[in-house]
Amino acid sequence: MSKFWSPVVRELTPYVPGEQPRERLIKLNTNENPYPPAPGVETVLRDFPADHLRLYPDPESRALREALARELGVTMQEVFVGNGSDEVLALAFQAFFCQERPLAMPAITYSFYPVYCKLYGVERRTHVLTDQWQVDLDAFGPDCGGVVFANPNAPTGHGHGREAIAGLLERVTESVVLVDEAYVDFGGESAVPLVARYPNLLVTGTFSKSRSLAGLRLGYAVGSRELIEGLERVKNSFNSYPIDSLASAAGVAALEDREHFDACREKVITTRERTRRRLADLGFEVLPSQTNFVLTRHPEFDAAQLFVGLRERGILVRHFNTEALRDFLRITIGTEDEMDSLIETLETLCR
Repeated sequence: MSKFWSPVVRELTPYVPGEQPRERLIKLNTNENPYPPAPGVETVLRDFPADHLRLYPDPESRALREALARELGVTMQEVFVGNGSDEVLALAFQAFFCQERPLAMPAITYSFYPVYCKLYGVERRTHVLTDQWQVDLDAFGPDCGGVVFANPNAPTGHGHGREAIAGLLERVTESVVLVDEAYVDFGGESAVPLVARYPNLLVTGTFSKSRSLAGLRLGYAVGSRELIEGLERVKNSFNSYPIDSLASAAGVAALEDREHFDACREKVITTRERTRRRLADLGFEVLPSQTNFVLTRHPEFDAAQLFVGLRERGILVRHFNTEALRDFLRITIGTEDEMDSLIETLETLCR
């Protein structure tokens, strides 16, 4: 620990992303899409004029925001973009949650939220999940400095419908409710249509999962104009050019190919449900999922040992060494062949 670090840096426990291995493994640990992005993205990468890179990109990212607005049924003025949804979330924490009252969140949800709280000095108040491993929306009341949760939730997989979110927004009216929809395209119901009714609703999303662009880093937020202006004020006090020209063009190409998008996510959903059934046949408890992963545990086999056994056999999944989740494995949905290999290996390990 360096004497040169600021006090807040000394106290941080940074977010730990899933392992990115150098060796060749079946990689089912970081919720990446097993299928390539839309063909138009490859065309952009191949044909993009290199001379354009000597110029700064559009600081307002208008082309990408316009494409997102068309896709989501909102106006460009209601869309904000950033380098992955993690950056958008970080800016939102700065813009809206540095309040005197604590930020309310589930006790089990995306583990970057507590990191942001520590970094920005935001007090947090956590609420346990229901006995069905669902985010308890009824636990969130108006006496908070904001609400944040993933919907569908990570890493548990359950998602609440739009009207349930509307019920929460009827109660929490004086602070921002941030709904993180990183996984919504795999079976959830988006809250974006509620933005027109609730000026305190901010919905975030990403190109990393259903658009297969995790390596490019594109994320966005949708909200009322006053919320977008708040994000822009923070962004323009930090980095006025977050989206580079190449990423913007690739993002537009990904949005324009609806047929590819639908085909890929339907393949993921079909494989997920098949995998859930096959895991259950092996004796695993598998939580219902509206995401591109499943959270599962076996009553007779230790999750940490299964994690090690799978990795030794060339399959990488995610094991969270926390009190609440140490019995579980989170398994990203890969291709049919990859999931066949997973099940065959688990059949051997669970004898």
